[in-house]
Amino acid sequence: MKLKKEILILAAIIIGLSIYLVARKQDRALYDLPKLPAVSGSEITRIEIVGPQVKLVLNRADQKWTVGSEKYPADGTKVQQMIDTIEGLTLTELISTSGDIARYELTDDKKILVQTWVGDALQREFEIGKTAPSLRHTFVRIAGNPNVYNARDNFRSKFDQPVADLRDKQVLSFPISEIQQVQLNKGAESLLLERKATALEQSDAQPTDEAAGAPVKAEMIWQSADGRKANQARLDSLLSALSQLSCDSYVADRRKEDLSAPIYQIRVKGSRDYDLAIFNKMGEGADTHPAISSQSAYPFFLPEWQIKNLMPEFQELLQPSEPQ
Repeated sequence: MKLKKEILILAAIIIGLSIYLVARKQDRALYDLPKLPAVSGSEITRIEIVGPQVKLVLNRADQKWTVGSEKYPADGTKVQQMIDTIEGLTLTELISTSGDIARYELTDDKKILVQTWVGDALQREFEIGKTAPSLRHTFVRIAGNPNVYNARDNFRSKFDQPVADLRDKQVLSFPISEIQQVQLNKGAESLLLERKATALEQSDAQPTDEAAGAPVKAEMIWQSADGRKANQARLDSLLSALSQLSCDSYVADRRKEDLSAPIYQIRVKGSRDYDLAIFNKMGEGADTHPAISSQSAYPFFLPEWQIKNLMPEFQELLQPSEPQ
């Protein structure tokens, strides 16, 4: 008897769920989601963003993006994330037709307006509200439509960024394999390291290539001007850091020429020269050093953890001298 009762209850639950799902499907069928015109990310030339914390313009010229009225080089990865969102904007559900937009943070004091241009033609315009409770959708409104929709993905934070966060932070870049010389200066002290070819050492038991009439084999090693071998591991660490150097932020109120008397300078030579100059901290309690490089038009800040690797003591870069 008890088993029969449980079966009846289970059947009632299944029937109730089926009715709910059918009704919901029929309700969804009462409206059609707007079809957004296609936008090609590769053709976008300008993105304008206006929000409570941000008002900026991104421009593309010669396949490179700039940000702000000063036309700072923009972070390509972050811009591409915006473009991917704009190009792939997909409405998934009608949320509200009542005009009550405050609960979705789509009022003028909360929303983010995004306008996308191809040349002089406005291609896509939409407003971004808050992230939906699912954390996988975002509330939006599209131009000319008062309704609120769910859009696929959580993307408000991609557009809610000031100019400072969208600037390209890479300030030095080069292929390590082409570097042949490293020059370091610290006050009146200097150290020059060069990559040179030296003959391979051979044991007495092995015949030399020279005796066989063949040229002597050589290896490439780093050494100082006085012939001391470099500490390869420490030098590799330095070159690796320099070859893809990104800053913490930019100095807002100074130009490169406003900085003088560097406390440490590095020049690496390959097919061209790559320079980095590091200066004393600005004020007590500062935890970053201002610096300039040959590949950045603007002075920037480097945090303490980077400075420790970029300002080695000269002895760290050399192998200990062999006893006489």
